[in-house]
Amino acid sequence: MEVLIELIKILLPAGLVLYAVYLTVSAFLKKEFEKRLIDIKLKNNDIVLPLRLQAYERMCLFLERITPNHLIIRVNNADYPAAELHQMLLSEIREEYGHNLSQQVYMSDEAWSQVKSAMEEVVILINHAAAQSSPESRGIDLAKRIFENIITEDLDPTGRALGFLKNEVRENF
Repeated sequence: MEVLIELIKILLPAGLVLYAVYLTVSAFLKKEFEKRLIDIKLKNNDIVLPLRLQAYERMCLFLERITPNHLIIRVNNADYPAAELHQMLLSEIREEYGHNLSQQVYMSDEAWSQVKSAMEEVVILINHAAAQSSPESRGIDLAKRIFENIITEDLDPTGRALGFLKNEVRENF
């Protein structure tokens, strides 16, 4: 019995010391892990932040390029029939969209949704104007119809998305 009491007298303090060492080492390792995690996040931020800003810049450029007045000026030729201009406008939008599709990785879901919505509104506007034009009309007539629809319906298909992107950049960066 005495041996058991002596053994407890030795093991109990040793166990308490061991537990204290465990808590100290555990706390130290936790702090080190958190410190390294913060360092990694800062390094990632240094790499990702420029990419995110570039994505927002590219999407603003995309929206500006598909704004009907910029798009028509860039694509229109007086010799084009309306049907050909219609197809060229839609093709240009699809091509621009395809070039910038990967930028969604760096943007918020809401920002990307706004960009897609703006693009769809431009396509709808162009399709609506093409449906109102006669098949034998010239491209200039289609362009006029698009501008008329923008004015009469007070449309700004890309303006809301552009404003949203600019605000998000101001708030987050």
